[in-house]
Amino acid sequence: MQLEYFHMIDRIVDLNVGEKKIVVEAQVPKESTIFEGHFPGYPLMPGVLLIESMAQASGWLQLGLFKFERMPILAAVKEAKVRGSVFPGDLMSIEASMAHEGSGYAMTEAKIRVGGKLRANSTLTFTLIPFPNADMRGYMAKVAERVGFPQQAVSP
Repeated sequence: MQLEYFHMIDRIVDLNVGEKKIVVEAQVPKESTIFEGHFPGYPLMPGVLLIESMAQASGWLQLGLFKFERMPILAAVKEAKVRGSVFPGDLMSIEASMAHEGSGYAMTEAKIRVGGKLRANSTLTFTLIPFPNADMRGYMAKVAERVGFPQQAVSP
């Protein structure tokens, strides 16, 4: 996880296109400037970054389902709940599944677990747009390689 670059996902564990589900992992860094203020002496992963982690996992799911033809942009967060703390050094397992897709939008259900225990969940809505330019698509292809995105998911 590279918090300073908003790269929240370290690796894709499983992308199941048939079941419309993804599982990813993210190792919370043991040290980050984020924790200097959140909170001194009791560092916690901020809730907004937990939501961002669920959104990014959901985004990778959609990139797989739509074969990198459309780019998901977070549009709404609904029913977000932080159910327990996530600390520096924790390994988050994030699962997302497609709940609905149509008319240029998609909705996912996402959950974060640490050590098998539910820490956060949310329903997320995305706008689906064409990639704005070749540079953005190329950048996402490089990130996909870094996180182990299964290339067979986008092959014809």
